[in-house]
Amino acid sequence: MGAMAWPVGAAWQLRETALQAMSVYASCMVIGALLVVVLALGRRRLASAVAPGVAKGLSAGVVIGLALLAFGVTGGRASVRLADALPAALEARDLQVTGVVASLPQHTATGLRFRFEVEQASFNGGAVAVPRLVSLGWYHGFDPEATLSADQRALQAGQRWQFTVRLRRPHGLSNPQGHDQELRWFEDGVRATGSVREEPGTRGAPQLLARAAAYPVERMRQHVRDAIDATVPESGVAGVLAALAVGDQSAIEREDWELFRRSGIAHLVSVSGIHVTMFAWLAGAVIAALWRRSTRAMAWLPTPVAALWGGFAVALAYAVFSGWGVPAQRTVWMLGAVTLLRSAGLRWPWPLVLLAAATVVTVVDPWALLQPGFWLSFAAVGLLMVAGDTPGVSPENPPTDPDSSEPGRPALWPHAIVSLRAAVAGGLRTQVVATFGLAPLTVVFFQQLSLVGLAANLVAIPLVTLVVTPLALLGCVVPALWTAAAAVLSMLTAWLGWLASAPGVLWSVGVAPWWAQAAGLLAAVLLVMPLPWRLRALALPLVWPLLLPPRDLPPVGQ
Repeated sequence: MGAMAWPVGAAWQLRETALQAMSVYASCMVIGALLVVVLALGRRRLASAVAPGVAKGLSAGVVIGLALLAFGVTGGRASVRLADALPAALEARDLQVTGVVASLPQHTATGLRFRFEVEQASFNGGAVAVPRLVSLGWYHGFDPEATLSADQRALQAGQRWQFTVRLRRPHGLSNPQGHDQELRWFEDGVRATGSVREEPGTRGAPQLLARAAAYPVERMRQHVRDAIDATVPESGVAGVLAALAVGDQSAIEREDWELFRRSGIAHLVSVSGIHVTMFAWLAGAVIAALWRRSTRAMAWLPTPVAALWGGFAVALAYAVFSGWGVPAQRTVWMLGAVTLLRSAGLRWPWPLVLLAAATVVTVVDPWALLQPGFWLSFAAVGLLMVAGDTPGVSPENPPTDPDSSEPGRPALWPHAIVSLRAAVAGGLRTQVVATFGLAPLTVVFFQQLSLVGLAANLVAIPLVTLVVTPLALLGCVVPALWTAAAAVLSMLTAWLGWLASAPGVLWSVGVAPWWAQAAGLLAAVLLVMPLPWRLRALALPLVWPLLLPPRDLPPVGQ
């Protein structure tokens, strides 16, 4: 219960339809902190002197205190973020702003879109207060033949500019069960949106003030993206490589997004948890192999600990370089929590490990609880853990040569074959568990499911994670590798295009009622658990109402 206290307290606050006074949240923080400190210390001092019932009561008080603290902290952070609002009197006014380009400029059909960190703003010659972080569009019109101006082509991350802009408070589409753009802006700290006003020959014209003012990581990402565009002639392939290397998802063309969505691999072509985790695993394996070669290094720090922290450091570096997106952040905090637990010698049950990681994520970003990616990430890990490990070959139990006269003697060639077979079988099983286990959750969040997703991912996951993405990153050092990555990616997209060309490959349904959603999620758990098949067969009737929900359509004429 203690591990669930913080996420539950944060979720409790997120259900509020309106924020309360800041004094209410401050009181919750104070009361919650006092309960945690006083009762936790009291339980530790009186552990051997009080009755078991009293000890449980003190533990329950600590849980309540943590939940209150989470409720207050989440509400307080939301209040502070909402206070950074654009004054209504300044909406749709021509404002002069000076600041720094805080993100990679995104190319759209009508111009550019980018984040802008405002350093100072004025209106009619007088200083005014506007939100610190805004999202700006710099448009060239809706003519498909229009091209970027010289100033627009010069815009890069990390530059300091002076603009005349018109801002408004953030408003985005929020269709029921659909993407909530306003929530995404709120989570990222963007508190106003607007457009750049071009007035050539006047004081209000855009003006570049400094080429390298801030954001060195963003400038590096800009350099890599420009180099990929210059090296790879196919714009679609170059966009996917830029998305994998520097996290620029806007570089992927609309037609490619549709292909990846229909084939069920959209999660692979953006920097997500699978990429960050893969780099942590690869880095840990390489560091462990090198660490064992040095007696001095092993005496200073055990190899498993060095591999854990080295893998986490590489994952953190990759997440930062790829744009520090919300999915990558969640994965980094999850890996950090697991690294801390293992370094401390703690061997918690897997549900407790997941709850600890979820607590870390919600402490850093409580609004992650409102994002489908949060639940998909933790559900994927949880389902794999529920399904259990695949029996295979381990270093402690090597295969033996049946013709050998010495029992237990390793046989090199059979060992390699069995290891390869175990790796392939384990990867296949993992993919099957993830595909079928996450299918109901995917339908709950997105009301659609790719029927060829399993076949597509069986090929795309190893190619994208183990070939294309490493080549895309190594190309930052050896640009010729981008050409090799582009060739592999072109073959993959051609195969996906053939796979997704069949009619009806995308299963789309309406939103199911809550009881059908709960039954579908229970079906996913039953399907992957190591149970007799007569019990797993119950998953079919449980998931049926989710896949074919009752339709409540408006009557004819209304």
